[in-house]
Amino acid sequence: MSIGIVKELTGLSERQIRYYEKRSLLFPDRTNTGIRKYSFSDVERLMDIADRIEEGVQTSEIRTELAKKDEARKMKEVKNQMLQGQLNAHFKRKL
Repeated sequence: MSIGIVKELTGLSERQIRYYEKRSLLFPDRTNTGIRKYSFSDVERLMDIADRIEEGVQTSEIRTELAKKDEARKMKEVKNQMLQGQLNAHFKRKL
C-alpha cells in the first residue's frame, strides 16, 4: 500500500514514517522503480513504534526491542518448518 494509505491508517505524518525508516525501525519493500510498498505488518509495526515513542522510549531502544522480536519470530518460523518436515517424513513412512 502507499504511504498515503499508511498515513490514514496510523495517523502519522509522511515525515514521521520516513524518519522511522531512516532510523532503521521500518523496512518497507520497494518496487523496481524504488517506490515504497507498505504491508499490513508495516502498519502494525509503525503503530507499535509510535506508541513506544509516545511513552518516551528512545529510537535506539525501540530498534533493539524490534530486532529481538524479529529474531524470535524467525526462530519460531524455522522451528515450525523443521517440525513440519518431521511430520511430513513421518507420514510418508506410514504410507
